[in-house]
Order: sequence, then C-alpha cells, then structure tokens
Amino acid sequence: MAWKYLRAEDLARLNCFEFAPKALAEGYLAGRHQSHRTGLSTEFRDHRPYSPGDDIKSLDWRVYARTERPYLRTFEIETSTDCHILLDSSASMGFGQPASKLDHASFFAAALCYLVVKNRDQVSLQIFDTAPREFFPSGSTNRHLHRILNSLETNRPAGQTKLGESLRRALPLVRRRGTLVIVSDFLDNPGEIFEALSPWIHRGFKIHLYHLVHPDEISLRGRGLTAFIDMETGRREIAHIEHLRTAYEDAFAAHLRSLRDLATRRQIRHVLARTDKPIHHLFDGLVR
Repeated sequence: MAWKYLRAEDLARLNCFEFAPKALAEGYLAGRHQSHRTGLSTEFRDHRPYSPGDDIKSLDWRVYARTERPYLRTFEIETSTDCHILLDSSASMGFGQPASKLDHASFFAAALCYLVVKNRDQVSLQIFDTAPREFFPSGSTNRHLHRILNSLETNRPAGQTKLGESLRRALPLVRRRGTLVIVSDFLDNPGEIFEALSPWIHRGFKIHLYHLVHPDEISLRGRGLTAFIDMETGRREIAHIEHLRTAYEDAFAAHLRSLRDLATRRQIRHVLARTDKPIHHLFDGLVR
C-alpha cells in the first residue's frame, strides 16, 4: 500500500538506518524491558506498574499479594526501547506551501515510527492541539504502524497551540517510561512549556524537541503593505513590512534562544527542523 508520508523511495532510504548502540546505551528511544542477554549480573532497581504485553515472569507476586495490583521488578541491566511521539497539529502547523509544517512533521513522525517498529521496539503517538486529539498506545506490530500511518494521512491542522496544557494532559496516557519526542512549532510561552515538561523529566523520560520552522518565519520577505492573518484566531492585521521586519526577526530570534537555553539547562535535546531541509538529517543522534 502506498502511504502519503512513507513512500517507496523513503522506505528505501530508511532501510539504510539502524538504531545506534551508543544511542540506546545513553537512553535514546528509552523505555524499559528485560534484557535477554545471559552471563551478566543484574541488580534490582525498582518497581513499575504492569502494562499489557509485559512479561509476567517479572511480576512481583509478594507486592501483588499486599496491594492486589500487578507490579514488575526492574533491573539495572534492562535496556531502553519505548518511544513516545507527540505531534502538534494546531492550525499554525498548516503554514507553508506547497508542503506545510505539519506535512514535514508527519513525514518525520511516520519515518520514526517505521524505524522503531523495524527495530522491534514499541512506539506510541499522540496527535494534539489544545489537548490530545488522538492517541495510539505503545505497540510494535506492522498493524499498529499501519493504524498510525492511516491517522497521519487524514490528520489536518486545527485549533490553537497550547503546548503546556497538552503536555500536562498527555502525561497520564503514557504508562511506560521512555523517550519523549515532541514535534511542534513551539509557538507558545517557553516558560510554560518547560514547566509542563518537569513531570516528564522527573519520571525519567529522555526528551527530544523537534522544532518545525518555515524559512518565512525566520525572516520576513516582501515589501510594502502586507496583510497578516493569525492562522489560529483568524485575526487580520495590515502592516508595512519594512516597519516591523527588524522587531519581528529580533523577537523570533529571542524566542528561539529562550527555548534553546531552557532545553540546555535541563539536558533536553532541541533540534531546529527547517522545512526547506530534508528530514533525514533529523535522525542524527538517534540512528546510525
């Protein structure tokens, strides 16, 4: 079957990628499952709630007897595999011609889901605007991948950007700790975004921010009087580009700098994803 966001030529190129062992060791694409390696010592780490699909051999029956709730024992030797993708589909993601920011974000999300499933790891996807709009829990089968691809095909930009609120609402839906990949244009208050990320950090998620930017958002083009329309509210303003170019570009640069600084302080990876660049370079650090 032909997919809009996962074409035959994309598959041919993606098949050249494999997840880097170094990346896995450092927690990229991180969740927790028991290692099948033998001859190595293991050290008990903690308990985590049982999720459907987990190996029941790791159940702690003593804890179950006391609480009547299933918990798994986890060990330091466990490896990292789960990937959770949050895809911003607010109206502002519809900016750009002929391909919008959402198109580029969907290509990246589809490719990443394919690579995770190809590696026999688990991936979940949340599509959101002001709140989670659609949610696919963690899975690793081709059927699961096809359901995600179908959803990306029919997804459309709509609603306002409330990334902080969306992150707070998304957290309870993710049962297993892992890597969190947020794909967004991040047109929200940086302080509120990182405040909402704090619980994810405290739960041990490895976080990657993929910041979608169209070149026309970085520097204003054109001359003379121009009509500007807010894609999320419909508000219309007419302004002379020469009168606002410097102030706008300074404000955008400051917004980008604030996001980068806050990410660096919290050891979160921030990647600028320009829509005039191919998506494959975005996998640097995740795959080899």
